[in-house]
Amino acid sequence: MANCIVVVQFPLAKRTEEQAIAGGTSTAPTYRELAAKGLISKNYLNGETGTGGVYLWKSREAAEAWFTPERAALLAEKFGATPSLTWFDTHVTVDNVNGEIRVNGQAISEAQAAE
Repeated sequence: MANCIVVVQFPLAKRTEEQAIAGGTSTAPTYRELAAKGLISKNYLNGETGTGGVYLWKSREAAEAWFTPERAALLAEKFGATPSLTWFDTHVTVDNVNGEIRVNGQAISEAQAAE
């Protein structure tokens, strides 16, 4: 089964580095707790074209369980802007932190990858 990446973007002005760090660290515990529900990682975004996050989930089913229409409405209320969500299946991941290549979430050897 493929992992799922969800890119969430808000059309908001770029924050200062300090604001971005404060915003991210204040909500990070929520996303740590989502590991049990299939969240592998979240990266907070802060750019010229908006803010948001990139979420890597174990499956699309896990991502859909979190990103419900109700969740999108809560986010819109919290940030004062409607988020756009872009969904991607990801079959291959190169994880340089853990020194792995994964296919559909399962580690494979470099020899297998080269075949």
